[in-house]
Amino acid sequence: MSLVVGVGARRGVTAREVCDLVAAVLREAGRGPGDVVALATVAAKVGEPGLVEAAARLGVPLRAHPADVLARVRVPHPSDAALAATGTPSVAEAAALAEAVAVARTTGPDGPGGTGRTSGTDGADRADRADRADRADGADRLTGGELLVPKRRSASPGARVTCAVAVAYRGERLPPEGSGYHRGDAVFDLPGAVSNR
Repeated sequence: MSLVVGVGARRGVTAREVCDLVAAVLREAGRGPGDVVALATVAAKVGEPGLVEAAARLGVPLRAHPADVLARVRVPHPSDAALAATGTPSVAEAAALAEAVAVARTTGPDGPGGTGRTSGTDGADRADRADRADRADGADRLTGGELLVPKRRSASPGARVTCAVAVAYRGERLPPEGSGYHRGDAVFDLPGAVSNR
């Protein structure tokens, strides 16, 4: 199972704060750090030292999506504070979902023979290659993402970090009871992510 953790953070957040919350939400989901293939955030935060270090500690890339792209992603917990600070009503949930779609479009299926791991290449390039491969083999694959854990806030004073966990799906159906999104949804006609790696 390929998981993406979306992270929203205030300036000056520490890697420890981020990693502590990521560990807590993964425990809530019954998953471990080895299931995580990327951290994702809004482009304005991709250089935040605490996020960069947290991704390095987890051994995954930190991917960033433009605020206008994240603003188009439907989420269960939009925030006026996030909108005022970043230009999108959601960072953690929207980034997790948007990157889960990018991961689903660019990796093999999970399970036997599929690693679910992404390369360090730019998201636009990864998505373009996946689309070409799908067209070449005539596949009608369903790709998408679903929130496994919605937005959670850190327990630190002022809730300096939020995160959400999304699962990436490729070549399989999203759970019928789920609230996921797939490639056919207009909201996910998204450009690729920017990577710090």
